[in-house]
Amino acid sequence: MPSLGVNIDHVATVRQARRTDEPDPIWAAAEAELGGADCITFHLREDRRHINDRDARLLSETVGVKLNMEMSVAEDIVAVAEELRPAQATLVPERREELTTEGGLDVVKHRAVLTRVVERLRSRGIVVSAFIEPLPDQIRASADVGCQAVELWTGAYAHASDDVERRKALGDLAEGIAVGKGVDMDVHGGHGLTYRNVASVAALPGFCEFNIGHSIVSRAVFVGMREAVRQMKELLVRYEPGESP
Repeated sequence: MPSLGVNIDHVATVRQARRTDEPDPIWAAAEAELGGADCITFHLREDRRHINDRDARLLSETVGVKLNMEMSVAEDIVAVAEELRPAQATLVPERREELTTEGGLDVVKHRAVLTRVVERLRSRGIVVSAFIEPLPDQIRASADVGCQAVELWTGAYAHASDDVERRKALGDLAEGIAVGKGVDMDVHGGHGLTYRNVASVAALPGFCEFNIGHSIVSRAVFVGMREAVRQMKELLVRYEPGESP
């Protein structure tokens, strides 16, 4: 069964709405672990719009499962990652005007700078992944720059307006998994996955990790973080490859 990474950024977003000290994403991470999360994911943005440096430091000190830091390749962010040494760093595109990360990193275009950043992170013992669209050239370029994993953007599937678009998106993801495995990389998935749509993606053979945030945090408002995580993990078990969504 693929592991479940719980993105806690949205807890920090609620906190920052009032510029106060609650809800605390550190407690959210602990509750997610107690619910069965295999990984805690956070995105330290350049503008610190939600997760801040205090959060990143405390997460590195307290999280007991795999810690995955989503990050741009900005120098100050790379320096933080080098200091904190999360188990995994996922390189993502970052635009100030976006509400959340949309689309994938263009590894082909930024090959030179990414090669340098990946080398720096790997020298600190950090596993490096690239958040990319499920395009064969982007996947192969990720391997070329030294990434050990890719996280395939599942947004085209999540935002599909009809069955034709959904089937095409699932086909693209399946091809992406095959290409990633062919260049000996772990393949993760994430973006826009919810309790209602995760089944078909979870049923694709080859994914080893899903990173899901907004849907889990939203459900946690009503049932609590532990139960929200438990319910998502239950779906990953129910629809793991070989089962019918």
